[in-house]
Amino acid sequence: MEGLVQLAPASPRLPEWLRKPQNQFAAVHKLKAELRQRRLHTVCESARCPNIHDCFHRGAATFMILGNVCTRGCGFCSVPKSRHPGALDPEEPANVARMAAAMQLRHVVITSVNRDDLPDGGSAHFSQTVVEVRRALPESRLEVLAPDFCGDLTAIARVLQAGPDVFNHNVETVPRLYKTVRPQAVYERSLDVLRFAKHHRPQTLTKSGAMLGLGESPEEVEQLLRDLRSAGVDVATLGQYLQPTRRNLPVREFIAPARFEAFREFGLSLGFKLVFSGPFVRSSYMADLQHL
Repeated sequence: MEGLVQLAPASPRLPEWLRKPQNQFAAVHKLKAELRQRRLHTVCESARCPNIHDCFHRGAATFMILGNVCTRGCGFCSVPKSRHPGALDPEEPANVARMAAAMQLRHVVITSVNRDDLPDGGSAHFSQTVVEVRRALPESRLEVLAPDFCGDLTAIARVLQAGPDVFNHNVETVPRLYKTVRPQAVYERSLDVLRFAKHHRPQTLTKSGAMLGLGESPEEVEQLLRDLRSAGVDVATLGQYLQPTRRNLPVREFIAPARFEAFREFGLSLGFKLVFSGPFVRSSYMADLQHL
């Protein structure tokens, strides 16, 4: 029937190693209330991250800027989508800085939706947020999880020039699955972004990651790790994809912890400085511990 949303089949029942208690509800509600007071969003909430209770209980969060509506339709992501997401909030950079300072964060992670509707992809706003947070928390470590800005290297340079300690851009999955998982992205373009970041600002730690369980083969994961290392990436993250809603892609396979460990060892053999690989690993989960 026209107008109905096509729902994906539900993912299979979670194996034992993917079940965790979620009993820190008071901490979650308290932090959510404080974020709403400043009109702020987190990828923890919008992307329905399974680690949200752990992070909010620890007083940690990944700020998501440029609004809460994405111009892309990635199959894995539950962030709201629209071709016309509306105007940017000019107070957002300062509000992120105030919230990060109030939380006394030692490691601040800033990510964003894709804003392909904006001439600069939102990179000036992104850069200003980094500057504001650095001003508020000069001793804290600052990590950005940036979009590809449609391959606009001037936009990437703008974010890098704001001085983040870590530049993260996720490839998300193996190239064969891009048309299904990331239909508006290009695998080689993402590698170019990472390669440019390392060349443009060599002192910045570069980082990228992918989700497993979407139908990729072990050989494809190993090639993805080789590609990231060839692009100069310092830190790699691999985690289990979990279907956030029935509107998103189903899980094709639950990857056993032993296989995650094998990928970690393989990645280290390629020369990565760090490889975080495990069922609950996310690019910004425990990011305060993911540095040298």
